[in-house]
Amino acid sequence: MAGGNWSSQNKKQPGVYINVKSNMEQAVSVGNRGIVAICEPLSWGPEGEIMTIHAGDDLTPYIGYDSIHSKALFLREIFKGSDHTKGPVKVLLYRPNTTGATKASAALEPLTITAKYSGIRGNDISVSVIADPDDEGNFTVQTVVDGMVKHSQTGKVVADLKGNDWVVFAGTGKLAASAGKYLAGGTDGTVSNASHSAFLTALEPLSFNIVIYDGSDSTVQAAYVAFIKRMRDNLGKKCQAVMAGAESNTDAVISVKNGVILSDGTILSPQQVTWWVGGSQAGANYSESLVYAQYPDAVNVSPRLSTQEIDEALNKGQIVFFEEFGSVKVMSDINTLTTFTSDKGEAFCLNQVIRTLDTVSNDIYKNFSQNYIGKIQNNASGRDLLKAWIVGYLNEIQANGGIQNFVADDVVVGAGEAINAVVITLAIQPVAAVEKIYITATLTD
Repeated sequence: MAGGNWSSQNKKQPGVYINVKSNMEQAVSVGNRGIVAICEPLSWGPEGEIMTIHAGDDLTPYIGYDSIHSKALFLREIFKGSDHTKGPVKVLLYRPNTTGATKASAALEPLTITAKYSGIRGNDISVSVIADPDDEGNFTVQTVVDGMVKHSQTGKVVADLKGNDWVVFAGTGKLAASAGKYLAGGTDGTVSNASHSAFLTALEPLSFNIVIYDGSDSTVQAAYVAFIKRMRDNLGKKCQAVMAGAESNTDAVISVKNGVILSDGTILSPQQVTWWVGGSQAGANYSESLVYAQYPDAVNVSPRLSTQEIDEALNKGQIVFFEEFGSVKVMSDINTLTTFTSDKGEAFCLNQVIRTLDTVSNDIYKNFSQNYIGKIQNNASGRDLLKAWIVGYLNEIQANGGIQNFVADDVVVGAGEAINAVVITLAIQPVAAVEKIYITATLTD
């Protein structure tokens, strides 16, 4: 269904078109958040398709490694959450197509074994063919990864064997015993910029809250910025992008300035810290802020910024990490919007405010598209139904601390210029977490 912003009532496609503005004074069951998308080079898994990983899932079927392996670091960081917020409920993971990637393989005459997917993980696979002492001519074929048997089957000829989650078999003839042989020749290949474009194309029709770009290529970064702005402004899908070092001047982009050091000594660059920021931003709901949120298991920042450098980064709308009392925290939960207007005041640089407005926009879009468009008449009674739903919905958000000072008269539903159009005006005042506390202490005799 069509959506996005509107400046005049001239849309051709049926849809829900939503503008979110602040007033001149800048005082400005709810849908769930928690979906992160990322394009990540991997050493295992299907290329060119989006996989859905839920919190708590075994990661092995998706990336070829379990959750404690170094190759799973990015997913561990994404799912961490903070002391303020939960992590995401699911990750949309895309393994990009690569140039030069190969599948590991081995030959155990007459058997040929090939890894199911390209990548260096295939080199960790071995296959053994063990004679059955109780059944002459019968063999047990084991697929072993990291010393653990992942699959076992029996057969007498190659045609009896079936592929599994790790390998496929080929060849003809009778099986022969072998103590085991490792596959070899698997390579990861090189990711091109075009792979990110393919990822964004695949992601466009899906619902998500945050998309992460953890690279440093300025051309790719610009593509992500253009994509997320188009999603928000043209398609009506309210989401944000997280990346490092961006100065984009838009509430659609969250930028990370510095990295952190974990308790085991692992140093995460600003690009790698986008994993945690993206997951925590997606997991936070409209009544939660990451201001002073603690980064779990982080003991220091990298690099440590001076007061002047912190102020410069905040002025650019960048997320800054600082160390205090032995823990690492977020200085301010902001995005890169730095130029303010009457339509988008200073409150729009706060991600908590954006989460509130995005939640309202996304929920109204979804509810109206599913339950109202084409199903109610454009008369006073029909418009009253629209208003009643919005008022009840916003009252729920207000009860949960997302907005304040809301009354039913803040919602006006009127007939549009066309006979089949409705114009809705609503005013809301999002609540933001306290960031600055000014105290004057006076000593008296």
